[in-house]
This record gives sequence, C-alpha cells and structure tokens, in this order.
Amino acid sequence: MSRTNISLPDPMETFVDERVEARGHGSSSEYARDLIRKDGDRQRLRGLLLGGAESSPAEPADAAYFDTLRARIKGRRPS
Repeated sequence: MSRTNISLPDPMETFVDERVEARGHGSSSEYARDLIRKDGDRQRLRGLLLGGAESSPAEPADAAYFDTLRARIKGRRPS
C-alpha cells in the first residue's frame, strides 16, 4: 500500500481527531479512507441519476405501472 501524507492546520486536525473518535474509526487514515469511499459512491450515484435524467421514460409511472411492479415482486418471493 502506498502512503500519502496530508498536512492539516491545527483546527482541521482537531476536527478530524474528534470525528475519528465519534465515528469509531481506529485512525485518521481509516476516517480518510471512509470519506474517499463515500465520495466515490456519491460520484457513481450522481452518474446514475444524470443518466436516468437524460434517458427518455419507458412507460408512464401510473397506478397500473406500480401494480405490475408489485405483481412481479410477489412472483419472485420464495414461498
């Protein structure tokens, strides 16, 4: 694993230390990795949302549409 060192001003370092303790991370590195993973998740979600917004609707989302979804879900549940 490679190393990256980050210099933080004292107020930010104090904030990070507080967040590490409050969220139960073992170290500031674990906290930073968690933030980076969450940022990646947000970027993927953003891409999916933008892709959905740019696509044309396949069918209207009316009562019949949701009835069909419910029926499909019920058909897949194990008995």
